[in-house]
Amino acid sequence: MPHIALSEGLPGILGPMHFRPETAGPLNDLAEVLLRGPSSLSRGERELIASFVSSRNDCNFCCASHSAFAANQLEGGYAVVDAVKRDPDSAPISPKLRALLAVAGQVQKGGRSVTPAAVEAARRLGATDVEIHDTVLIAAAFCMYNRYVDGLATWAPEGRDAYETVADVIVNHGYRAAAAGAGGGAGK
Repeated sequence: MPHIALSEGLPGILGPMHFRPETAGPLNDLAEVLLRGPSSLSRGERELIASFVSSRNDCNFCCASHSAFAANQLEGGYAVVDAVKRDPDSAPISPKLRALLAVAGQVQKGGRSVTPAAVEAARRLGATDVEIHDTVLIAAAFCMYNRYVDGLATWAPEGRDAYETVADVIVNHGYRAAAAGAGGGAGK
């Protein structure tokens, strides 16, 4: 039961975004830029960072939705996403992405938890300053999105199938288009 009166039938972040659409716009714009805008990291890799952080924060809705978004954009799909959430050190991903996930994991614990050694390891493996910046910002943003969703006690559908329709919309049309179709919000 949500802590405030949210529209029935809108799971996760959709309910709060519909409740206060004037905040939904900037939140969706941030997601659009970070997860779909121009980058040397693929959209799937960036969604994987969001999924990873959300799993570490135990945010069921954000983890499930961004796992679907990542799986639909990564070669290897859910097998890769699940392996990263289980143990990024043994997951079938590039060493650079593994190092960026280590940075994201430190951000998830707290901004001051990010070590120079983790950043330098990512650089040694080919991460650019923009990729390091974006990894930190994705991780920080998803800590916020996760706390927004869980802080209002929103509900999350069970099972991967429940996230496939919105995954198709996000992957093919983006967060702004999904927001327009959902009355103010898209799956974060």
